[in-house]
Amino acid sequence: MSSRERVRAAAVKLFATKGFHGTGIRDLAQEAELSSASLYHYMGTKEDLLAEIMHTALNRLLDAAREATAGGGDPVHRLRTLVALHVLAHAVGPAETRVVDNEVDVLSPAAREPVVALRDAYERLWAAAIDEGVAAGVFRVEHPAVTRLALLEMCSGVARWYSPRGPLALDELAEHYAELASRALGCTSAPGVTDLRRCREIVAKEWGVSV
Repeated sequence: MSSRERVRAAAVKLFATKGFHGTGIRDLAQEAELSSASLYHYMGTKEDLLAEIMHTALNRLLDAAREATAGGGDPVHRLRTLVALHVLAHAVGPAETRVVDNEVDVLSPAAREPVVALRDAYERLWAAAIDEGVAAGVFRVEHPAVTRLALLEMCSGVARWYSPRGPLALDELAEHYAELASRALGCTSAPGVTDLRRCREIVAKEWGVSV
């Protein structure tokens, strides 16, 4: 692992556990096994480092979601795919996703704007699937936008508690969440089948891990 990679890995770990403001430069240097003086050569400012982590994570998630739902398809299948992909991603990269979910508000307005734009682009994929499902009559939900936010929060929570030693295998968990999402949206179609194999392949490729 290069020095730059060590700095990034240290930042992800510390920002996830101690928070951005709770992490000092000395903490980062010690975790990355570098001197405080040399640290800036690899990271710029601490905010630059946080913004880079968020950009990388959100672009990866957005690219994965676009690939998984490419070609359209019915809104129920797309929504279940997005849910499963989100659960898998948050399970295999919990520290990075906790940083993205919890630390965006510490960024300055100029740094926050492009991060929020990426997050909004990702959420629009969910919104489009839900809105199309409502229009087609396969989703029956009184408040689609609020339900979407609730589903995202539910799925993101996996990063805080998932363990491979838990009662459900990761595939089972992703499928269960997809079913919960369908029910929350009042799905009126036949029970869906989530393409978990495709989701796993995409997550493995984008995150560089075995799923």
